[in-house]
Amino acid sequence: MDPDWTLLLAILAIVLIVHRWLTGNHDYFHHKPIPSMAVRPIMGSTSPLLLKKCTFPEFVQDGYRKFAAARVFGLFDTNIPMYVICDPDLIKRIAVTDFDHFMDHRPIFGASNSDHPNLLFEKTLFALTGQKWKNMRSTLSPAFTGSKMRQMFKFVAECSESMVRFYQGQPRGRSYEMKDVFSRFANDVIATCAFGIEVDSLRKKDNEFYVHGSKMLQLTRLSVVARILGYRFAPTLMGRLGLDINDQAQNQYFSSLVKETVRTRDVEGILRPDMVHLLMQAKQGTLNHQVEIEQNKGFATVEESTFTKSQSPNSMTEVEMIAQCLMFFLAGFDTVSTCLTFTAYELALNPTIQTNLYEEIRETHATLRGKSLDYETLQKMTYMDMVISEVLRKWPAIAALDRLCVKDYELDAGNGLKFTIDRGSGIWIPVHAMHHDPKYYPDPERFQPERFSEENKAGINLGAYLPFGVGPRNCIGSRFALMEVKAIVYHMLLSFSFERNAKTQVPVEIVKGFAPLKPRDGVFLEFRSREVA
Repeated sequence: MDPDWTLLLAILAIVLIVHRWLTGNHDYFHHKPIPSMAVRPIMGSTSPLLLKKCTFPEFVQDGYRKFAAARVFGLFDTNIPMYVICDPDLIKRIAVTDFDHFMDHRPIFGASNSDHPNLLFEKTLFALTGQKWKNMRSTLSPAFTGSKMRQMFKFVAECSESMVRFYQGQPRGRSYEMKDVFSRFANDVIATCAFGIEVDSLRKKDNEFYVHGSKMLQLTRLSVVARILGYRFAPTLMGRLGLDINDQAQNQYFSSLVKETVRTRDVEGILRPDMVHLLMQAKQGTLNHQVEIEQNKGFATVEESTFTKSQSPNSMTEVEMIAQCLMFFLAGFDTVSTCLTFTAYELALNPTIQTNLYEEIRETHATLRGKSLDYETLQKMTYMDMVISEVLRKWPAIAALDRLCVKDYELDAGNGLKFTIDRGSGIWIPVHAMHHDPKYYPDPERFQPERFSEENKAGINLGAYLPFGVGPRNCIGSRFALMEVKAIVYHMLLSFSFERNAKTQVPVEIVKGFAPLKPRDGVFLEFRSREVA
């Protein structure tokens, strides 16, 4: 039978078109005066991550070390060219000075600019772009000041004290998995502070709030990965179809929760100084910026930029309000529990440091003379701040920060190195690699809180310490996260010591692939009561 040449030619043409589409820009960095990583069709330079051959921190650090002499190098994240900025001064220039060229995040989790009612994630502060982001950031920033944290501290303290009481009632000598323990704590804090409800995830392990929230964070599920890829390659189509990153079951649950809370407060005139109340004010356009002078704010705290401050507050819609509550959950649940997991891990492996921290906690407790811990007292704990700052250095939750170039940018990298970063290309800032560079942190694998002592912290290059990001697009909730972490560490160490046991994995193995920092097999420790220590 004679071959159907028309069909064969059509198939060949399609194959060539697809190949061209997948590889057409792979010579992009050949025209730039910087080194670059090898690139493969579809996967780009990130095949070790996509095939789960290494962890995200390892991938970032390997590239950083391979091009150690370069201030900038290139790679492809699937089909998107990325500039990896390895110099602190260049980072500050791109993320702060010339921020207007790099205002947005890449649309990793959805940016279709659609008004479809099913889409919540792309209305979160993290996913918003351009002027919409600027307006929302300006509206929300007054909700995260020191004075607002002071008002919410009692809710965090109540969750901390409840957790201590729970473990005081458990059998001695039991081993606990830290990520699970602190995820339940973070869940309860978010429930009370962001949604205005009280849940007890230690005593009621399968409560509805925890189950829905945990599922929402399972970003490696096939259905979620498919939607993420859909937004990577066809965001407009995904928006028209109303396909959100989150499952609709989770969106509907949290939407109903916020709506009911707001309705109840409006009807009954309830005033509770939590995030729901602040967002209700923001919705009405009455949440205003106030000048504050804050002392003892914590070394890792990032400041709000004047870029987004506005004298005339913006209002927000009900859907936007719900989306920000979701953002609070997504941002606070995993990052806080991860920080606490590695705090407990490092303290268990470094008993002298744990003893020093306990002594500060014990002395602070004595000064309170029977009163409960308050926000101001917590902020004055210098060794606590040193310990948490070092945890955030050694174990940053995000291995690399990203930005999107929104208009062509002429970069003068010094020593005659000049080139254009083109609109539509991306930026990676290799946080983990810089935090582990001996040039900035001698003996970087050693856990050493003294790096952040009063005498030493002045010598830290702030462009190489980025646990909460950098520039106007830094983490808006750094104060809340630090308050939450320090509060539970204070209360737990006052009653227990963190002890390693036969199930403690040293060194801890990290989950491989394009995943947030997470122990692969968990971190198992014992909470040993100080009554019998």
